[in-house]
Amino acid sequence: MKSVFIIFNQANTERVEYMLDQLGIRGFTFFEQVQGRGTTDGDPRRGTHTWPEMNSAVMTVVNDDQVDELLQTVHKLDCRNTEVGIRAFVWNIERTI
Repeated sequence: MKSVFIIFNQANTERVEYMLDQLGIRGFTFFEQVQGRGTTDGDPRRGTHTWPEMNSAVMTVVNDDQVDELLQTVHKLDCRNTEVGIRAFVWNIERTI
């Protein structure tokens, strides 16, 4: 199993939830009001007067065979509007209860 952590501009919230539904990924944890800045050229998302936009994040645990399709779908969403921004990170899950 893998954990996929997806960070995205709040403008993409409905698209991300729709993406998970379409891929049959039911379980996730949603984080609102996530602050940060993109690795290479992203603007800060701070919720301030200077940087008013904010990010959100979703963490989900999926089977290994679902990861590639999920990452491909995230990449397609990113290509639709690169200025809005979305990134995904994958970790191994050792055990669950």
